[in-house]
Amino acid sequence: MTLDPRSLEPSHFLWSFADEVGTITLNRPERKNPLTFDSYAELRDLFRQLEFTRTVKALVLTGAGGNFCSGGDVHEIIGPLTHMDRSGLLEFTRMTGDVVKAVRACPQPVVAAVEGVCAGAGAILAMASDLRIAAPNAKAAFLFTRVGLSGADMGACAILPRIIGHGRAAELLFTGRSMSAEEGERWGFWNRVTDDPLAHAQTLARSLAAGPSLAHEITKRQLDAEWHLSIDEAIDAEAEVQAECMETNDFRRAYEAFSAKRPPEFQGD
Repeated sequence: MTLDPRSLEPSHFLWSFADEVGTITLNRPERKNPLTFDSYAELRDLFRQLEFTRTVKALVLTGAGGNFCSGGDVHEIIGPLTHMDRSGLLEFTRMTGDVVKAVRACPQPVVAAVEGVCAGAGAILAMASDLRIAAPNAKAAFLFTRVGLSGADMGACAILPRIIGHGRAAELLFTGRSMSAEEGERWGFWNRVTDDPLAHAQTLARSLAAGPSLAHEITKRQLDAEWHLSIDEAIDAEAEVQAECMETNDFRRAYEAFSAKRPPEFQGD
């Protein structure tokens, strides 16, 4: 099954496609782009569809109105959760976890472009992305402890320490405090801090889209898979997948282009 990216019509956020790059814009700017039960589910479903939308070679995830995402909507999510039984709560937490699984499982590199508020589930979405570009005013906060919840939410206890280290992750998850853009860049959470993160993210995504998409997919998959492997196992796994890349037409074309002293033109095959 192959999907046309122009056929994707989400109702809870904006979707655009140009230059082989898809852009998802969280679009409730009057509330700093919070998530609801429905928008969580739609975001999960869109990322799952991207497995079948191979003309999309890279993704940008951003928010409208100068903020990224303020997390779960207080009135539309947190309030109703206080009245649910264990079964309903578990259904919700599994669904939100599935959003992160879908972001990490989609074959395309995901670049988050973050301004302003990046809190709770918003910080999780940035964390789950492959690359993160921030504005100087970006403030990331894993706020769960502020509402009486643990930092063990949507994979934070597994993923965040791998990005910034155990001690730093523990501090953010225990305290719920904001991490400034400067601090986040120094700690390795942000790949770059720039005055125009969306423009930088779009440029980066177009550069990735022009690259070898099959090879990028393997890189993304192995970055996840090798968390669970010993060094020797990882080396063996990389030998297998790199040999797979060497069988692609992109690899052959890159050699031919190098020999002819011209830039390669990757086609994802």
